Amino acid sequence: MKKSTIWILGIVMGFSFLSLLYLQIRYIDDFVKMRNEQFDESVKRALMAASKDVESEEVERWLREDITETERKAWEQSQNNGVVQTRRFSMTTPDGTVSSSIELKTFSNQPSELPRAMISRKHGVKTIPQTSRSIADMIKNRYLYQRALVDEVIWQMVYKAKDKPIEERINFKNLDNYIGSGLVDNGVDLQYHFKVIDRDGREVYRCSDYSDEGSENSYSQPLFLNDPPARMSVVKVHFPGRRDYIFSSVSFMIPSLIFTVVLLITFIFTIYIIFRQKKLTEMKNDFINNMTHEFKTPISTISLAAQMLNDPAVGKSPVMFQHISGVINDETKRLRFQVEKVLQMSMFDRQKATLKMKELDANELIRGVVNTFALKVERYNGKIETELNAEQPMILADEMHITNVIFNLMDNAVKYKRADTDLVLVVKTWNEPGKLMISIQDNGIGIKKENLKKIFEKFYRVHTGNLHDVKGFGLGLAYVKKIISDHKGTIRAESELNVETKFIIALPLLKND
Repeated sequence: MKKSTIWILGIVMGFSFLSLLYLQIRYIDDFVKMRNEQFDESVKRALMAASKDVESEEVERWLREDITETERKAWEQSQNNGVVQTRRFSMTTPDGTVSSSIELKTFSNQPSELPRAMISRKHGVKTIPQTSRSIADMIKNRYLYQRALVDEVIWQMVYKAKDKPIEERINFKNLDNYIGSGLVDNGVDLQYHFKVIDRDGREVYRCSDYSDEGSENSYSQPLFLNDPPARMSVVKVHFPGRRDYIFSSVSFMIPSLIFTVVLLITFIFTIYIIFRQKKLTEMKNDFINNMTHEFKTPISTISLAAQMLNDPAVGKSPVMFQHISGVINDETKRLRFQVEKVLQMSMFDRQKATLKMKELDANELIRGVVNTFALKVERYNGKIETELNAEQPMILADEMHITNVIFNLMDNAVKYKRADTDLVLVVKTWNEPGKLMISIQDNGIGIKKENLKKIFEKFYRVHTGNLHDVKGFGLGLAYVKKIISDHKGTIRAESELNVETKFIIALPLLKND
């Protein structure tokens, strides 16, 4: 699959996931706003109903208290001698609970002399029309009396009630009941706290279990809407669990949101794996190309040497025969070494390398490698400088693998030397707390910064176009990194393009004094 196709699919799928995530977040936000509005509206209706209940309670109290002493006596007399008619008017809540009731009682001291119906043959004074007019006059007088009584109560409420302290106008326990029943009737079954503020802004009452938690989102409601604004008392209600109550209604959306985020992360990780696998495929293709060129030369050399051995003239010359045999032997070793590298890296992928650890003097080991490698460096008019200054050179390591590490790093310096400059290799050792430090520095072509972090990856080689003048599989530095890691050490590279490259190794000391 082309890289551009992967990018297009990734962008389309990523945009789709992000759009889905945005829509879910937007839906949750809109749903929370709607629930807040519903909650606010329900609380306002409940407080308005509580305010009306308080007003009705005050009106009922004024009606009871306004009965004059004469009426009381007349009432008492009617209880003994008169005829009493009682009519009850009740106010009920939607759930059937009686919130308030008023009784209307009418009485007369003597039984009415008016007959139910009387027909006189002589058309005397007690005829049906006259009886009807008498009943109508009596009802009219009763109406005027009751209206005057109500008017008197209303005038007293208008001119006197507003001047009374709020404590005398309200029964706070009843107010609590009105608020609670109003909230339940409007679908809000939630713990609440309230307090009452009088017309002077003074707090006159708060519920017994009052708490300030959630008071930043309180609801205010005037208790007596007909009072002048300057003399109006207010009840303030707040809900400690309001936020949890609102968000509990959208909790069913949380799993969906989490699954969408998980899918998005999984998709991003999948795209990352696809690109990584594509990169590994390209690196393996480069490896196959490099391996082909790396094996081609020794195979061609061996084939040519074998053809020369068939020449009778070669058989007659022992010197020539020995030279050709040496070439075949060297090229065979070269092939075997490259195959061993591939097999070793394959083994490292499956399990940790088996190391034969023993005490080593790093200075002596490096000095031996330098002496062996000096001939190859001198062949390119180069030189090796050593500064083995480590006072504590003893380490616990595998001699063969550590030797191969030093050899690989020096060999890379020879491979990537500059053509216009003689090679100079500088090998140093020194000590840091608990560590033996080894550095191998050259004056070669250097490495670009963007490639510096990748040089220890398996099969990775810095691109040099289509040139294959530098042989290798891209396994050398990966092998070095693996061996140093298995020795519980670290390795890093520092480089400046066309100036120098330095590899710094840190290995734990055998003894830390």
